[in-house]
This record gives sequence, C-alpha cells and structure tokens, in this order.
Amino acid sequence: MTAHSCLISVVIAAYNEEKRLPESLRRIGAYLADKKLDHEIIVVDDGSTDGTAVMVETMAARIPSLRCIRYQCNRGKGRALRTGVLASRGDVVLVSDADLSTPIEELEVLWPIVAAGRCEVAIGSRALALSKIIKKQPWWRRGMGKVFNRAVGLLVMDDFSDTQCGFKLFAGPAARKLFAEARIDRFAYDVEILALAKKNGFRIAEIPIKWVNAPGSKVHPVIDSLQMLKDLVRVRLHVGSLKDCPQPGCEEVGAEP
Repeated sequence: MTAHSCLISVVIAAYNEEKRLPESLRRIGAYLADKKLDHEIIVVDDGSTDGTAVMVETMAARIPSLRCIRYQCNRGKGRALRTGVLASRGDVVLVSDADLSTPIEELEVLWPIVAAGRCEVAIGSRALALSKIIKKQPWWRRGMGKVFNRAVGLLVMDDFSDTQCGFKLFAGPAARKLFAEARIDRFAYDVEILALAKKNGFRIAEIPIKWVNAPGSKVHPVIDSLQMLKDLVRVRLHVGSLKDCPQPGCEEVGAEP
C-alpha cells in the first residue's frame, strides 16, 4: 500500500474552534493537495456555540474534500471523533487535533509504519527520546499528564509512554472497528482505543513526533482530571486490565537515544 494508491481520511473534533481551526484546515488541505494524495477531511462540530460549523462549511467551498458533521449538544472529544471515524471511508484514518499541535507533515513519520504492514495503529508520542517538543505545555498540564499516565499504568496497561497525543494513524478497517466498540465520550478516549486495539490483537507502534503546545486548550484542570480518572475506571470495567497481556508485534520507535 502506498500513499498514492489509497484514500486518506483526516478526522478532527472541534468545539468552539472558529478562531484556531481555519489555519489548521488551510495547512492540512494545502499539504494533502501538494502531495497529490486522495483524501477527505472530516470536521465534527461537537455542539459548538460559536461559528465553527458555518466557518467550516464556508471553507468547504474552497476545499472540496472538506465536510462538516455537526450536532447540537457538546458530547466530548471521544464522541466527536467516534462520529467522524465511523463516517470515514479512508483506507487509512488520521485523527488530529484541531490546533495542529502535531504538524500535519508528521504524517510522513507515521505513514511508512502502517503502509509497510508493521502495525494497524501508529500513535504519535511526545515522551520518547527522539520526540521534538518545540514548546512545552504549562506546568499544570504536564503534572496532569504524569498523574494520568501513572493511573493508566495502574488500572489498564503500561505499554505506552504517551497515550494522549492527539495524532494517531490507523488502518481504515481497524479504526472503524475500534471506534465502533468504544464508549468513552471525553478525553480518556485515547486509552480506551489503545486498550481495545491491544485486546483485539492489533499491532501498535509508538513513534516520536514533533509537537508544539498551542494556546486555547479546552481542558479544565479539575473537572476534566476527575472525569478522566472516572473514565479510566470505565475502561477497566469495559476492557479489563491488559497489564499482563502481551501485544503481538508492539513496537516503540525511537525509544533509545
């Protein structure tokens, strides 16, 4: 499978992203067009109260591959991505944050691993030796991440250094199967998807990427932290503990300096 022989779906969850999303969509559209890749860009408006949906629909007149799915109530990032992935048609599916904290060009880092058949899921990681962090998160976000990662290791699995990076590439059939089985609607969706991938026997590669913190995070340090811990318990009940379950073919790329 080569990039030019398949359809690539890019799925983005958006909640009140009227200001940050236009530049991201221009960059994604220009990059995919420049590479002459057959693609679709799906934005799921997760109940925004600003002009996000109207902006996306307006931009779709200039980017024919772009479409918007919208619903009225805010349901969470996990629900939005699930909606978008299940509506996708791609042979491969890229899930990306609306702010492009991981530049779209990093697709070229994840793509060869999936295209070569070495894995069905390639996840970008900010925590490996070769990861390039251009601008760090605020101290409180880094602290939240460390506590959350420890909780993931205790409750669900300890295979990955960074489950929460929002840049993940899936083989299309695997993506649609995993998101169809998922139940977590908010920020802990990443853990559930990886746990389901492991449970289903899909191979997962953790790959160092370039990452830059973007202002305007929608994460609330208290409310969302409590919700994510609650959702980890739900993942444990739904999927079970996978700490002692080996992942066939799991690889960590760039773990050593």
